[in-house]
Amino acid sequence: MFKSAKLVSMTGAAVLALLAWPSVHAHELRVVSTFSIISDFARNVGGERIALTTLVPSNGDAHAYEPKPADAIAVGKADLILANGLHFEGFLDRLVQASGAAAPVIVLTQGVELLRNTADDHADPADHDDHDHDHDHDHDHDHDHDHDHDHDHDHEQAHAAHDHHGAYDPHAWQSVRNARVYVGNIAKAFCAADAAGCPGYQANARAYDEKLQALDAELKSSVARIPTDRRAIITSHDAFGYLGREYGLQFLAPQGMSTGSEASAAGVAALIRQIKDQKASALFLENISNPRLIQQIADETGMKVGGELYSDALSAADGPASTYIEMMRHNVDTIRDAALGQ
Repeated sequence: MFKSAKLVSMTGAAVLALLAWPSVHAHELRVVSTFSIISDFARNVGGERIALTTLVPSNGDAHAYEPKPADAIAVGKADLILANGLHFEGFLDRLVQASGAAAPVIVLTQGVELLRNTADDHADPADHDDHDHDHDHDHDHDHDHDHDHDHDHDHEQAHAAHDHHGAYDPHAWQSVRNARVYVGNIAKAFCAADAAGCPGYQANARAYDEKLQALDAELKSSVARIPTDRRAIITSHDAFGYLGREYGLQFLAPQGMSTGSEASAAGVAALIRQIKDQKASALFLENISNPRLIQQIADETGMKVGGELYSDALSAADGPASTYIEMMRHNVDTIRDAALGQ
């Protein structure tokens, strides 16, 4: 018989439940993160007090990831498992069951303001059993949640295939404001599992949060340089909805929200018509996606490819997006430069 993972969203009740979990007596907290972006958050909060294993590596595609035997061993030995949730990690439930893991799975998207998956508007919201939609914004930072953004993400014509995610867009880290929520949730989970290390986790989280606030202001200033009629952007798959909502950009994509979706000829043709009508300003590759679709669109529209963006994974250590802060800065700077013709 396989054991089931205990999915934990970091509401007040969930924190109490996690506090009941046996405390970690060893110096290092054994943490498994599902992919590289979450691992960067975890390193900034945990420092040297955690032993961190990342399942989907840098430049890896979580949509298509197949776990290895070593992954099952790491998950089985973990004290905590950090996950995005919202069906982003399609492999995780099977892996946890196969490993016999007893550690709680901490769903880090608890507390973010979610975007609907427009490719799946008829999905049953109850399908998201790994996410508590009460959205208790119960984290350690004084976030200014001024949600006055109109989401004008007009890409539904491009979504010809059924998306593999559920009712909500899982790519919430693409907003720095949401990243701050992830970090707060990680700090709470670490404190609950390792009370002796809690002061250090909290101090690390506060210091990192200051850097994220500065990054947020920097990104807003960078996007402000782009004329409003030059803010329509083409990417391989629809991973940038939160970036668009937060910073006033519009993203169009042929593949929908999952790289596992296949864009139909009709879907690509509809997107090309939309590009021509809206005069999209830039076209980009992604580090995790096949460039064929983007090259086809470039050939048919006469647009130049403006560079490579990082969506679901960081770059390698020697790349331009080896941390979350570097990734967000690289993406926005690349978009800005291409839109301005620089």
